[in-house]
Amino acid sequence: MISDRVKKGYEKAPHRSLFKAMGYTNEELALPLIGVVNSQNEVVPGHIHLDTIAEAVKSGIRMAGGTPIEFPSIGVCDGIAMNHVGMNYSLASRELIADSIEAMTMAHGFDGLVLIPNCDKIVPAMLMAAARLNIPSIVISGGPMLAGKKRGRNLDLNSVFEGVGAVSAGMMTEEELYDIEEDACRSCGSCAGMFTANSMNCLTEALGMGLPGNGTIPAVYAERTRLAKKAGMKILDLVEKNIRPRDIMTEKAFQNALTVDMALGCSTNSVLHLTAIAHEAGVEMNLDIINEISMRTPNLCRLSPAGEHHIEDLYAAGGVQAVIKELSKKDLIDLDLMTVTGHRMGTNIEKVGVLDNDVIRPIEDPYSETGGIAVLRGNLAPNGAVVKRSAVAPEMMVHEGPARVFDSEEDAFAAILGGKIKKGDVIVIRYEGPKGGPGMKEMLSPTSAIAGMGLDKDVALLTDGRFSGATRGASIGHISPEAMEGGPIAAVREGDIVSINIPEGVLDVKISDEELQSRMSRWKAPEPRIKKGYLARYARMVSSADKGAILT
Repeated sequence: MISDRVKKGYEKAPHRSLFKAMGYTNEELALPLIGVVNSQNEVVPGHIHLDTIAEAVKSGIRMAGGTPIEFPSIGVCDGIAMNHVGMNYSLASRELIADSIEAMTMAHGFDGLVLIPNCDKIVPAMLMAAARLNIPSIVISGGPMLAGKKRGRNLDLNSVFEGVGAVSAGMMTEEELYDIEEDACRSCGSCAGMFTANSMNCLTEALGMGLPGNGTIPAVYAERTRLAKKAGMKILDLVEKNIRPRDIMTEKAFQNALTVDMALGCSTNSVLHLTAIAHEAGVEMNLDIINEISMRTPNLCRLSPAGEHHIEDLYAAGGVQAVIKELSKKDLIDLDLMTVTGHRMGTNIEKVGVLDNDVIRPIEDPYSETGGIAVLRGNLAPNGAVVKRSAVAPEMMVHEGPARVFDSEEDAFAAILGGKIKKGDVIVIRYEGPKGGPGMKEMLSPTSAIAGMGLDKDVALLTDGRFSGATRGASIGHISPEAMEGGPIAAVREGDIVSINIPEGVLDVKISDEELQSRMSRWKAPEPRIKKGYLARYARMVSSADKGAILT
Protein backbone atom coordinates (compact mmCIF):
# COMPACT_ATOMS: atom_id res chain seq x y z
CA MET A 1 0.00 0.00 0.00
CA ILE A 2 1.06 3.59 -0.62
CA SER A 3 0.55 4.30 3.08
CA ASP A 4 3.25 1.82 4.01
CA ARG A 5 5.73 4.63 3.51
CA VAL A 6 4.33 6.38 6.58
CA LYS A 7 3.47 3.39 8.79
CA LYS A 8 5.37 0.16 8.01
CA GLY A 9 8.55 -1.08 9.64
CA TYR A 10 10.52 -0.20 12.76
CA GLU A 11 11.95 2.92 11.10
CA LYS A 12 8.41 4.32 10.90
CA ALA A 13 7.90 4.10 14.66
CA PRO A 14 8.07 7.93 14.96
CA HIS A 15 5.40 8.27 12.25
CA ARG A 16 3.12 5.78 14.00
CA SER A 17 3.68 7.59 17.26
CA LEU A 18 2.32 10.78 15.71
CA PHE A 19 -0.75 8.95 14.41
CA LYS A 20 -1.29 7.51 17.88
CA ALA A 21 -1.14 11.01 19.34
CA MET A 22 -4.37 11.63 17.41
CA GLY A 23 -5.99 8.48 18.76
CA TYR A 24 -5.43 6.12 15.82
CA THR A 25 -5.04 2.48 16.88
CA ASN A 26 -2.75 -0.19 15.46
CA GLU A 27 -5.85 -1.80 13.94
CA GLU A 28 -6.77 1.42 12.11
CA LEU A 29 -3.22 1.92 10.88
CA ALA A 30 -3.17 -1.60 9.47
CA LEU A 31 -6.02 -0.69 7.12
CA PRO A 32 -5.80 1.41 3.93
CA LEU A 33 -5.57 5.10 4.81
CA ILE A 34 -8.12 7.11 2.82
CA GLY A 35 -7.85 10.88 2.58
CA VAL A 36 -11.23 12.61 2.84
CA VAL A 37 -10.92 16.08 1.31
CA ASN A 38 -13.69 18.21 2.78
CA SER A 39 -14.30 21.70 1.39
CA GLN A 40 -16.91 22.57 4.03
CA ASN A 41 -17.01 26.17 5.19
CA GLU A 42 -19.48 28.73 6.52
CA VAL A 43 -19.14 31.04 3.50
CA VAL A 44 -20.54 29.03 0.58
CA PRO A 45 -24.17 27.79 0.61
CA GLY A 46 -23.10 24.82 -1.48
CA HIS A 47 -20.58 23.88 1.22
CA ILE A 48 -22.27 24.75 4.51
CA HIS A 49 -23.56 21.16 4.86
CA LEU A 50 -20.52 19.22 3.67
CA ASP A 51 -19.63 18.05 7.19
CA THR A 52 -22.73 15.85 6.92
CA ILE A 53 -21.47 14.46 3.62
CA ALA A 54 -17.99 13.91 5.07
CA GLU A 55 -19.36 12.00 8.07
CA ALA A 56 -21.35 9.78 5.71
CA VAL A 57 -18.26 9.20 3.57
CA LYS A 58 -16.22 8.25 6.64
CA SER A 59 -18.94 5.82 7.72
CA GLY A 60 -18.78 4.19 4.30
CA ILE A 61 -15.00 3.91 4.43
CA ARG A 62 -15.12 2.24 7.85
CA MET A 63 -17.87 -0.16 6.71
CA ALA A 64 -15.70 -1.25 3.79
CA GLY A 65 -12.58 -1.77 5.89
CA GLY A 66 -10.60 1.46 5.59
CA THR A 67 -9.46 4.25 7.86
CA PRO A 68 -10.72 7.72 6.89
CA ILE A 69 -8.47 10.74 7.53
CA GLU A 70 -10.13 14.07 6.86
CA PHE A 71 -8.42 17.27 5.80
CA PRO A 72 -9.81 20.58 4.51
CA SER A 73 -9.89 22.54 1.29
CA ILE A 74 -10.71 26.19 0.72
CA GLY A 75 -13.68 27.25 -1.41
CA VAL A 76 -14.76 30.60 -2.85
CA CYS A 77 -18.44 31.48 -3.35
CA ASP A 78 -18.63 33.00 -6.82
CA GLY A 79 -21.94 34.70 -6.08
CA ILE A 80 -20.61 36.53 -3.02
CA ALA A 81 -17.32 37.28 -4.81
CA MET A 82 -19.13 38.70 -7.86
CA ASN A 83 -18.60 42.26 -9.11
CA HIS A 84 -15.79 43.29 -6.75
CA VAL A 85 -12.13 42.41 -6.19
CA GLY A 86 -13.16 39.05 -4.72
CA MET A 87 -13.91 37.73 -8.21
CA ASN A 88 -10.22 38.07 -9.12
CA TYR A 89 -9.59 35.24 -6.69
CA SER A 90 -12.26 32.82 -7.89
CA LEU A 91 -10.60 31.09 -10.85
CA ALA A 92 -7.18 31.55 -9.25
CA SER A 93 -8.38 29.53 -6.25
CA ARG A 94 -8.73 26.48 -8.50
CA GLU A 95 -4.94 26.12 -8.68
CA LEU A 96 -4.54 26.68 -4.94
CA ILE A 97 -6.99 23.88 -4.20
CA ALA A 98 -5.36 21.42 -6.60
CA ASP A 99 -1.88 22.25 -5.28
CA SER A 100 -2.91 21.93 -1.63
CA ILE A 101 -4.52 18.52 -2.20
CA GLU A 102 -1.33 17.40 -3.94
CA ALA A 103 0.76 18.63 -1.01
CA MET A 104 -1.38 16.96 1.65
CA THR A 105 -1.68 13.67 -0.23
CA MET A 106 1.98 13.32 -1.11
CA ALA A 107 3.10 14.39 2.36
CA HIS A 108 0.96 11.84 4.19
CA GLY A 109 0.88 8.80 1.93
CA PHE A 110 -2.83 8.16 1.44
CA ASP A 111 -3.89 5.00 -0.39
CA GLY A 112 -6.93 6.69 -1.93
CA LEU A 113 -8.95 9.90 -1.89
CA VAL A 114 -12.61 10.77 -1.51
CA LEU A 115 -13.05 14.31 -2.77
CA ILE A 116 -15.98 16.38 -1.44
CA PRO A 117 -16.56 19.58 -3.47
CA ASN A 118 -19.72 21.26 -4.63
CA CYS A 119 -19.23 24.67 -6.20
CA ASP A 120 -17.65 26.33 -9.20
CA LYS A 121 -13.86 26.07 -8.89
CA ILE A 122 -13.75 23.40 -6.22
CA VAL A 123 -15.12 20.59 -8.41
CA PRO A 124 -12.63 21.04 -11.29
CA ALA A 125 -9.79 21.70 -8.84
CA MET A 126 -10.38 18.37 -7.12
CA LEU A 127 -10.62 16.57 -10.46
CA MET A 128 -7.35 18.22 -11.50
CA ALA A 129 -5.72 17.01 -8.29
CA ALA A 130 -7.06 13.49 -8.82
CA ALA A 131 -5.66 13.37 -12.35
CA ARG A 132 -2.32 14.78 -11.27
CA LEU A 133 -1.85 12.42 -8.30
CA ASN A 134 -3.32 9.40 -10.06
CA ILE A 135 -4.13 7.39 -6.95
CA PRO A 136 -7.57 5.75 -6.59
CA SER A 137 -10.07 8.59 -6.16
CA ILE A 138 -13.79 9.26 -6.23
CA VAL A 139 -15.80 12.49 -6.17
CA ILE A 140 -18.96 12.92 -4.10
CA SER A 141 -20.47 16.39 -4.39
CA GLY A 142 -22.79 18.13 -1.96
CA GLY A 143 -25.72 18.30 -4.39
CA PRO A 144 -27.84 21.09 -5.88
CA MET A 145 -29.97 23.67 -4.07
CA LEU A 146 -33.73 23.50 -4.43
CA ALA A 147 -35.21 26.17 -6.66
CA GLY A 148 -37.24 28.95 -5.07
CA LYS A 149 -40.84 29.69 -5.96
CA LYS A 150 -42.81 32.91 -5.85
CA ARG A 151 -46.35 33.37 -7.20
CA GLY A 152 -45.96 30.33 -9.44
CA ARG A 153 -42.59 31.44 -10.81
CA ASN A 154 -39.45 29.35 -10.36
CA LEU A 155 -36.55 31.34 -8.91
CA ASP A 156 -32.80 30.94 -8.48
CA LEU A 157 -29.80 33.17 -7.83
CA ASN A 158 -29.92 34.46 -11.39
CA SER A 159 -33.42 35.81 -10.70
CA VAL A 160 -31.93 38.09 -8.05
CA PHE A 161 -29.06 39.28 -10.25
CA GLU A 162 -31.48 40.03 -13.09
CA GLY A 163 -33.74 41.80 -10.63
CA VAL A 164 -30.99 44.36 -10.01
CA GLY A 165 -31.14 45.32 -13.69
CA ALA A 166 -34.93 45.40 -13.60
CA VAL A 167 -34.94 47.78 -10.63
CA SER A 168 -32.37 50.00 -12.35
CA ALA A 169 -34.56 50.15 -15.46
CA GLY A 170 -37.68 50.97 -13.44
CA MET A 171 -39.27 47.63 -14.35
CA MET A 172 -39.37 46.35 -10.76
CA THR A 173 -39.58 47.94 -7.32
CA GLU A 174 -37.01 47.39 -4.60
CA GLU A 175 -39.74 45.72 -2.53
CA GLU A 176 -40.39 43.22 -5.32
CA LEU A 177 -36.65 42.55 -5.57
CA TYR A 178 -36.54 41.92 -1.82
CA ASP A 179 -39.31 39.32 -2.16
CA ILE A 180 -37.24 37.52 -4.80
CA GLU A 181 -34.12 37.80 -2.65
CA GLU A 182 -35.95 36.11 0.23
CA ASP A 183 -37.12 33.10 -1.80
CA ALA A 184 -34.57 32.57 -4.60
CA CYS A 185 -32.06 30.42 -2.69
CA ARG A 186 -34.31 28.03 -0.82
CA SER A 187 -31.83 25.55 0.71
CA CYS A 188 -28.17 24.68 1.04
CA GLY A 189 -26.51 23.28 -2.08
CA SER A 190 -25.03 24.50 -5.33
CA CYS A 191 -27.23 27.16 -6.99
CA ALA A 192 -30.25 25.52 -8.60
CA GLY A 193 -29.71 26.11 -12.34
CA MET A 194 -27.34 24.58 -14.87
CA PHE A 195 -24.70 27.02 -13.72
CA THR A 196 -21.00 26.17 -13.45
CA ALA A 197 -21.16 24.19 -10.21
CA ASN A 198 -23.96 21.91 -11.34
CA SER A 199 -22.44 21.68 -14.82
CA MET A 200 -19.22 20.32 -13.37
CA ASN A 201 -20.99 18.00 -10.93
CA CYS A 202 -22.99 16.53 -13.81
CA LEU A 203 -19.91 16.24 -16.01
CA THR A 204 -18.13 14.41 -13.18
CA GLU A 205 -20.64 11.61 -13.78
CA ALA A 206 -20.06 11.77 -17.53
CA LEU A 207 -16.28 11.55 -17.01
CA GLY A 208 -16.82 8.46 -14.88
CA MET A 209 -15.41 10.02 -11.67
CA GLY A 210 -18.69 10.29 -9.71
CA LEU A 211 -21.33 7.71 -8.89
CA PRO A 212 -24.66 7.92 -10.75
CA GLY A 213 -26.69 10.68 -9.11
CA ASN A 214 -23.66 12.76 -8.16
CA GLY A 215 -24.76 15.68 -10.32
CA THR A 216 -28.48 15.84 -9.60
CA ILE A 217 -29.59 14.40 -6.23
CA PRO A 218 -30.62 17.51 -4.25
CA ALA A 219 -28.43 18.51 -1.32
CA VAL A 220 -31.24 18.15 1.23
CA TYR A 221 -32.37 14.67 0.20
CA ALA A 222 -31.46 11.65 2.33
CA GLU A 223 -30.46 9.96 -0.91
CA ARG A 224 -27.48 12.35 -1.07
CA THR A 225 -26.26 11.09 2.31
CA ARG A 226 -26.70 7.49 1.20
CA LEU A 227 -24.73 8.22 -1.97
CA ALA A 228 -21.93 9.64 0.18
CA LYS A 229 -21.81 6.40 2.18
CA LYS A 230 -21.65 4.43 -1.07
CA ALA A 231 -18.78 6.62 -2.29
CA GLY A 232 -16.93 5.89 0.96
CA MET A 233 -17.42 2.18 0.47
CA LYS A 234 -16.54 2.29 -3.23
CA ILE A 235 -13.13 3.89 -2.70
CA LEU A 236 -11.93 0.70 -0.99
CA ASP A 237 -12.97 -1.28 -4.05
CA LEU A 238 -11.04 1.12 -6.27
CA VAL A 239 -7.96 0.80 -4.02
CA GLU A 240 -8.16 -3.00 -4.02
CA LYS A 241 -8.50 -3.15 -7.83
CA ASN A 242 -6.00 -0.28 -8.29
CA ILE A 243 -8.40 1.62 -10.57
CA ARG A 244 -6.89 5.07 -10.92
CA PRO A 245 -8.18 8.39 -12.29
CA ARG A 246 -6.16 8.18 -15.49
CA ASP A 247 -7.64 4.74 -16.14
CA ILE A 248 -11.01 6.50 -16.14
CA MET A 249 -10.28 10.02 -17.45
CA THR A 250 -9.07 8.98 -20.90
CA GLU A 251 -9.36 10.91 -24.16
CA LYS A 252 -12.63 9.12 -24.93
CA ALA A 253 -13.96 9.95 -21.46
CA PHE A 254 -13.41 13.66 -22.13
CA GLN A 255 -15.24 13.26 -25.43
CA ASN A 256 -18.11 11.65 -23.52
CA ALA A 257 -18.10 14.56 -21.09
CA LEU A 258 -18.16 17.11 -23.90
CA THR A 259 -21.03 15.24 -25.55
CA VAL A 260 -23.07 15.32 -22.34
CA ASP A 261 -22.05 18.97 -21.92
CA MET A 262 -23.62 19.79 -25.29
CA ALA A 263 -26.78 17.80 -24.57
CA LEU A 264 -27.29 19.45 -21.16
CA GLY A 265 -26.37 22.99 -22.25
CA CYS A 266 -23.76 23.43 -19.54
CA SER A 267 -21.89 26.56 -18.53
CA THR A 268 -19.20 27.92 -20.87
CA ASN A 269 -16.85 27.58 -17.89
CA SER A 270 -17.00 23.83 -18.43
CA VAL A 271 -14.77 24.34 -21.49
CA LEU A 272 -12.18 26.11 -19.35
CA HIS A 273 -12.27 23.43 -16.66
CA LEU A 274 -12.41 20.32 -18.85
CA THR A 275 -9.38 21.64 -20.74
CA ALA A 276 -7.48 22.09 -17.47
CA ILE A 277 -8.47 18.66 -16.13
CA ALA A 278 -7.48 17.03 -19.43
CA HIS A 279 -4.08 18.70 -19.19
CA GLU A 280 -3.53 17.15 -15.76
CA ALA A 281 -4.64 13.76 -17.12
CA GLY A 282 -2.16 13.98 -20.01
CA VAL A 283 -4.94 14.31 -22.59
CA GLU A 284 -4.72 16.94 -25.31
CA MET A 285 -7.96 18.84 -25.83
CA ASN A 286 -8.30 21.85 -28.11
CA LEU A 287 -11.24 24.09 -28.86
CA ASP A 288 -11.78 22.66 -32.35
CA ILE A 289 -13.00 19.33 -30.95
CA ILE A 290 -15.73 21.22 -29.08
CA ASN A 291 -17.32 22.42 -32.31
CA GLU A 292 -16.91 18.97 -33.85
CA ILE A 293 -18.78 17.36 -30.95
CA SER A 294 -21.34 20.18 -30.82
CA MET A 295 -22.17 19.73 -34.50
CA ARG A 296 -23.12 16.08 -33.98
CA THR A 297 -24.74 16.33 -30.53
CA PRO A 298 -28.35 17.45 -30.10
CA ASN A 299 -29.26 19.77 -27.24
CA LEU A 300 -31.73 17.78 -25.13
CA CYS A 301 -32.14 20.00 -22.05
CA ARG A 302 -32.90 23.66 -21.46
CA LEU A 303 -32.33 24.24 -17.78
CA SER A 304 -32.07 27.67 -16.16
CA PRO A 305 -30.79 30.09 -17.41
CA ALA A 306 -31.68 28.70 -20.85
CA GLY A 307 -35.13 27.54 -19.73
CA GLU A 308 -37.49 27.20 -16.78
CA HIS A 309 -36.34 23.81 -15.48
CA HIS A 310 -33.85 23.37 -12.64
CA ILE A 311 -31.53 20.58 -11.50
CA GLU A 312 -34.20 19.04 -9.27
CA ASP A 313 -36.30 18.63 -12.43
CA LEU A 314 -33.40 16.91 -14.21
CA TYR A 315 -33.06 14.62 -11.18
CA ALA A 316 -36.75 13.69 -11.32
CA ALA A 317 -36.48 13.11 -15.08
CA GLY A 318 -33.77 10.46 -14.65
CA GLY A 319 -30.65 12.54 -14.20
CA VAL A 320 -27.38 12.50 -16.08
CA GLN A 321 -27.50 8.74 -16.61
CA ALA A 322 -30.81 9.10 -18.45
CA VAL A 323 -29.27 11.76 -20.70
CA ILE A 324 -26.37 9.38 -21.41
CA LYS A 325 -28.87 6.61 -22.20
CA GLU A 326 -30.70 8.89 -24.64
CA LEU A 327 -27.44 9.92 -26.35
CA SER A 328 -26.41 6.29 -26.67
CA LYS A 329 -29.41 5.64 -28.94
CA LYS A 330 -27.42 7.35 -31.71
CA ASP A 331 -24.05 5.92 -30.61
CA LEU A 332 -22.86 9.33 -29.40
CA ILE A 333 -21.40 7.92 -26.15
CA ASP A 334 -18.60 5.39 -25.72
CA LEU A 335 -20.21 2.92 -23.34
CA ASP A 336 -17.11 0.74 -22.92
CA LEU A 337 -15.28 3.13 -20.61
CA MET A 338 -14.46 2.35 -16.95
CA THR A 339 -16.10 4.39 -14.19
CA VAL A 340 -15.71 4.67 -10.41
CA THR A 341 -18.59 2.22 -10.02
CA GLY A 342 -16.07 -0.43 -11.08
CA HIS A 343 -18.29 -1.05 -14.10
CA ARG A 344 -18.36 0.22 -17.67
CA MET A 345 -20.55 3.17 -18.62
CA GLY A 346 -22.89 0.84 -20.50
CA THR A 347 -23.54 -1.26 -17.42
CA ASN A 348 -24.34 1.85 -15.36
CA ILE A 349 -27.19 2.87 -17.67
CA GLU A 350 -28.80 -0.53 -18.25
CA LYS A 351 -31.73 0.07 -15.90
CA VAL A 352 -32.29 3.80 -16.41
CA GLY A 353 -34.45 5.78 -18.79
CA VAL A 354 -35.99 9.20 -19.31
CA LEU A 355 -38.95 9.80 -16.98
CA ASP A 356 -40.01 13.24 -18.24
CA ASN A 357 -39.66 14.20 -21.89
CA ASP A 358 -40.41 17.83 -21.09
CA VAL A 359 -37.10 18.02 -19.20
CA ILE A 360 -35.02 15.59 -21.26
CA ARG A 361 -36.16 15.71 -24.86
CA PRO A 362 -36.13 12.51 -26.94
CA ILE A 363 -33.08 12.40 -29.15
CA GLU A 364 -35.42 12.34 -32.16
CA ASP A 365 -37.01 15.62 -31.02
CA PRO A 366 -34.26 17.80 -29.48
CA TYR A 367 -34.35 21.50 -28.74
CA SER A 368 -31.75 21.83 -31.47
CA GLU A 369 -29.72 19.45 -33.62
CA THR A 370 -26.48 21.02 -32.35
CA GLY A 371 -25.03 21.31 -28.88
CA GLY A 372 -25.37 23.98 -26.22
CA ILE A 373 -21.89 25.51 -26.58
CA ALA A 374 -20.12 26.94 -29.63
CA VAL A 375 -16.57 28.12 -30.27
CA LEU A 376 -16.17 31.23 -32.43
CA ARG A 377 -13.07 32.40 -34.29
CA GLY A 378 -12.21 35.43 -36.40
CA ASN A 379 -9.96 38.46 -36.44
CA LEU A 380 -11.26 39.40 -32.98
CA ALA A 381 -10.58 35.95 -31.51
CA PRO A 382 -7.86 34.17 -33.52
CA ASN A 383 -7.43 31.51 -30.84
CA GLY A 384 -11.12 31.17 -30.12
CA ALA A 385 -14.00 32.42 -28.00
CA VAL A 386 -16.85 30.54 -26.32
CA VAL A 387 -20.61 31.16 -26.17
CA LYS A 388 -23.48 29.26 -24.55
CA ARG A 389 -25.47 28.95 -27.76
CA SER A 390 -28.48 27.32 -26.07
CA ALA A 391 -29.04 30.46 -23.95
CA VAL A 392 -28.90 32.91 -26.89
CA ALA A 393 -32.16 34.29 -28.29
CA PRO A 394 -32.71 33.46 -31.98
CA GLU A 395 -32.64 37.19 -32.80
CA MET A 396 -29.01 37.42 -31.59
CA MET A 397 -27.53 34.37 -33.29
CA VAL A 398 -26.40 36.70 -36.08
CA HIS A 399 -25.77 40.31 -35.12
CA GLU A 400 -23.80 43.38 -36.11
CA GLY A 401 -23.48 46.47 -33.99
CA PRO A 402 -21.22 49.25 -32.78
CA ALA A 403 -18.62 48.44 -30.13
CA ARG A 404 -19.01 50.04 -26.72
CA VAL A 405 -15.54 49.57 -25.27
CA PHE A 406 -14.66 49.28 -21.57
CA ASP A 407 -11.35 48.40 -19.98
CA SER A 408 -12.93 46.90 -16.87
CA GLU A 409 -16.09 45.11 -15.78
CA GLU A 410 -16.83 47.86 -13.26
CA ASP A 411 -16.90 50.58 -15.94
CA ALA A 412 -19.20 48.52 -18.14
CA PHE A 413 -21.56 47.72 -15.26
CA ALA A 414 -21.82 51.41 -14.34
CA ALA A 415 -22.62 52.28 -17.96
CA ILE A 416 -25.33 49.62 -18.14
CA LEU A 417 -27.00 50.71 -14.92
CA GLY A 418 -26.60 54.33 -16.03
CA GLY A 419 -28.72 53.72 -19.13
CA LYS A 420 -25.84 54.38 -21.54
CA ILE A 421 -26.25 51.14 -23.52
CA LYS A 422 -28.69 51.13 -26.42
CA LYS A 423 -30.34 48.42 -28.46
CA GLY A 424 -27.96 47.00 -31.05
CA ASP A 425 -24.79 47.82 -29.09
CA VAL A 426 -21.97 45.31 -28.64
CA ILE A 427 -20.37 45.76 -25.23
CA VAL A 428 -16.66 44.92 -25.24
CA ILE A 429 -15.04 44.33 -21.83
CA ARG A 430 -11.30 43.75 -22.00
CA TYR A 431 -8.27 43.45 -19.73
CA GLU A 432 -10.28 40.95 -17.68
CA GLY A 433 -8.57 37.78 -18.95
CA PRO A 434 -6.45 35.36 -16.90
CA LYS A 435 -3.47 37.76 -16.90
CA GLY A 436 -5.28 41.04 -17.28
CA GLY A 437 -7.92 40.63 -14.57
CA PRO A 438 -5.96 38.99 -13.14
CA GLY A 439 -8.03 35.89 -12.59
CA MET A 440 -10.51 36.08 -15.48
CA LYS A 441 -13.50 37.48 -13.63
CA GLU A 442 -17.05 36.34 -14.28
CA MET A 443 -19.41 38.93 -15.73
CA LEU A 444 -22.72 37.91 -14.17
CA SER A 445 -23.53 41.40 -12.90
CA PRO A 446 -23.41 43.10 -16.32
CA THR A 447 -25.06 40.24 -18.21
CA SER A 448 -27.82 39.94 -15.61
CA ALA A 449 -28.39 43.68 -15.67
CA ILE A 450 -28.78 43.54 -19.46
CA ALA A 451 -31.26 40.66 -19.16
CA GLY A 452 -33.12 42.33 -16.30
CA MET A 453 -33.55 45.45 -18.44
CA GLY A 454 -35.00 43.34 -21.22
CA LEU A 455 -32.06 43.94 -23.56
CA ASP A 456 -30.73 40.38 -23.85
CA LYS A 457 -32.36 40.05 -27.29
CA ASP A 458 -30.82 43.31 -28.49
CA VAL A 459 -27.36 43.69 -26.92
CA ALA A 460 -24.29 41.44 -27.14
CA LEU A 461 -21.41 41.34 -24.68
CA LEU A 462 -17.87 40.25 -25.56
CA THR A 463 -14.99 39.78 -23.15
CA ASP A 464 -11.61 38.17 -22.64
CA GLY A 465 -12.97 37.37 -19.19
CA ARG A 466 -15.62 34.75 -18.63
CA PHE A 467 -19.26 34.35 -17.68
CA SER A 468 -21.13 32.71 -14.86
CA GLY A 469 -23.07 29.65 -15.86
CA ALA A 470 -26.11 31.72 -14.85
CA THR A 471 -25.55 34.06 -17.81
CA ARG A 472 -27.98 34.13 -20.71
CA GLY A 473 -27.98 36.12 -23.92
CA ALA A 474 -25.35 36.74 -26.60
CA SER A 475 -22.49 36.66 -24.11
CA ILE A 476 -19.22 35.66 -25.74
CA GLY A 477 -16.25 35.07 -23.47
CA HIS A 478 -12.77 33.53 -23.24
CA ILE A 479 -11.64 35.67 -26.20
CA SER A 480 -8.07 34.59 -26.92
CA PRO A 481 -5.47 35.97 -27.05
CA GLU A 482 -6.58 38.28 -24.26
CA ALA A 483 -5.98 42.03 -24.34
CA MET A 484 -3.17 41.90 -21.77
CA GLU A 485 -1.23 39.61 -24.11
CA GLY A 486 -1.79 41.86 -27.12
CA GLY A 487 -4.80 40.10 -28.54
CA PRO A 488 -6.83 41.95 -31.20
CA ILE A 489 -9.53 42.78 -28.65
CA ALA A 490 -7.06 45.38 -27.35
CA ALA A 491 -7.31 47.23 -30.69
CA VAL A 492 -11.10 47.60 -30.80
CA ARG A 493 -12.27 51.21 -30.64
CA GLU A 494 -15.57 52.79 -29.68
CA GLY A 495 -17.95 52.59 -32.65
CA ASP A 496 -16.15 49.83 -34.57
CA ILE A 497 -18.69 47.46 -36.08
CA VAL A 498 -18.52 43.98 -34.55
CA SER A 499 -19.95 41.07 -36.51
CA ILE A 500 -21.21 37.97 -34.70
CA ASN A 501 -22.33 34.82 -36.51
CA ILE A 502 -22.83 32.01 -34.00
CA PRO A 503 -24.15 29.39 -36.47
CA GLU A 504 -21.07 29.94 -38.67
CA GLY A 505 -18.71 30.21 -35.68
CA VAL A 506 -17.38 33.66 -36.65
CA LEU A 507 -16.46 36.70 -34.54
CA ASP A 508 -14.96 39.70 -36.38
CA VAL A 509 -14.38 43.39 -36.00
CA LYS A 510 -15.04 45.00 -39.37
CA ILE A 511 -11.78 46.79 -40.00
CA SER A 512 -9.06 45.94 -42.52
CA ASP A 513 -6.10 43.73 -41.63
CA GLU A 514 -3.84 46.71 -42.28
CA GLU A 515 -5.75 48.91 -39.86
CA LEU A 516 -5.78 46.20 -37.22
CA GLN A 517 -2.01 45.71 -37.55
CA SER A 518 -1.43 49.46 -37.45
CA ARG A 519 -3.38 49.81 -34.23
CA MET A 520 -1.58 46.89 -32.61
CA SER A 521 1.84 48.25 -33.61
CA ARG A 522 1.10 51.28 -31.40
CA TRP A 523 -0.34 49.26 -28.51
CA LYS A 524 1.43 49.00 -25.18
CA ALA A 525 0.41 46.74 -22.33
CA PRO A 526 -0.99 48.64 -19.35
CA GLU A 527 0.51 48.34 -15.90
CA PRO A 528 -0.67 45.23 -14.02
CA ARG A 529 -3.58 46.00 -11.71
CA ILE A 530 -2.18 43.88 -8.90
CA LYS A 531 1.57 43.85 -8.29
CA LYS A 532 2.04 41.73 -5.17
CA GLY A 533 0.70 38.65 -3.46
CA TYR A 534 -0.80 35.51 -4.92
CA LEU A 535 -2.61 37.20 -7.81
CA ALA A 536 0.60 38.86 -9.02
CA ARG A 537 2.33 35.46 -9.10
CA TYR A 538 -0.74 33.93 -10.75
CA ALA A 539 -0.74 36.59 -13.51
CA ARG A 540 2.92 35.87 -14.31
CA MET A 541 2.36 32.12 -14.58
CA VAL A 542 -1.14 31.64 -16.02
CA SER A 543 -1.76 30.49 -19.60
CA SER A 544 -4.46 31.79 -21.93
CA ALA A 545 -8.11 30.79 -21.69
CA ASP A 546 -7.97 28.55 -24.76
CA LYS A 547 -5.39 26.45 -22.86
CA GLY A 548 -7.61 26.21 -19.79
CA ALA A 549 -5.99 29.08 -17.84
CA ILE A 550 -3.58 26.59 -16.30
CA LEU A 551 -0.38 27.59 -14.51
CA THR A 552 2.78 26.99 -16.49
